[in-house]
Amino acid sequence: MRKIIIASHHKMATGIKDTLNYITGERNNVSALSAYLTNTPIQEEIDALLKGVDQEDEVVVFTDLLGGSVNQSFAKYTARPHFHVIIGINLPIVLTIALKPDDTYLTAEQIRSSLDEAKEQLIYVNDFITNRPEDEDDE
Repeated sequence: MRKIIIASHHKMATGIKDTLNYITGERNNVSALSAYLTNTPIQEEIDALLKGVDQEDEVVVFTDLLGGSVNQSFAKYTARPHFHVIIGINLPIVLTIALKPDDTYLTAEQIRSSLDEAKEQLIYVNDFITNRPEDEDDE
């Protein structure tokens, strides 16, 4: 079983999860952690999300800031087998991982490849439009 956690400061995680569900339909294996909206310590929120997750379960966590408290709180779990933490949330990377078949564990190479694909979606549109061939049709 693969569990996906989208975790951020404030409400970014909830928004991405909501958009993911809009595009793909409700996904029971995706959770959002919008940290610091309540007085609940982040570790308690993480413990609640990981309750019932076994060692053989796969967990993919997306966090918002490298070195941020949300990321640091999840990074300590990377020693567990099949526990992946990815920094830099954007919809393309979450979609790519969420839509991968979950009948086998993700490999590090699959995750790296997915990250490369998501990075290609970061485009300065002004340059993209300027450099586009004249005869290319608009969609």
